[in-house]
Amino acid sequence: MARSIGNSIADSLQLSLNYADRLLKGLPADRFARFASVGGTTVESNHPAFILGHLALYGPRIASQLGARPTLPPSSFEKAFSKEAACVDDAAGVIYPPMDEVVKAFRTGCEEAIAALRSATDDTMQNANPAEGRMLELFPTLGSIHGFYAGGHMMMHLGQLSAWRRMEGMKPA
Repeated sequence: MARSIGNSIADSLQLSLNYADRLLKGLPADRFARFASVGGTTVESNHPAFILGHLALYGPRIASQLGARPTLPPSSFEKAFSKEAACVDDAAGVIYPPMDEVVKAFRTGCEEAIAALRSATDDTMQNANPAEGRMLELFPTLGSIHGFYAGGHMMMHLGQLSAWRRMEGMKPA
């Protein structure tokens, strides 16, 4: 059975979105932007707000690079969640947006990226990656960069969320 490049990548992104939904079950909103705590010791590792906020930046990027007009997250997301931003413990709940806003931006971005991937032609996926530097060297085409964003990049960060859950004493998803 022949499958387009975009559909193959969308399959992976859909699996990741389903996994994220399982990871979010039972996650308390008051811990969403907090570093994990194990036996009273704080672990300075990415928390759910940062992980999902960061990933919320990539769905719109995929969709727009494939010619769609995605719903963009609030402009504040870029500063708070970019690859240059540092994840900080938000005990007062004033640094990061609320859980429902971050989750909505993440989910919307993924869903729109899946739709754009499914409608992309194989020729489109062979277009040059518009990035520069190392990302262009590693991923020269739209297909290769979006395969990374929808696969390895997504699952790497969802693995952080899985580890955060376990440090917080939650059951596996």
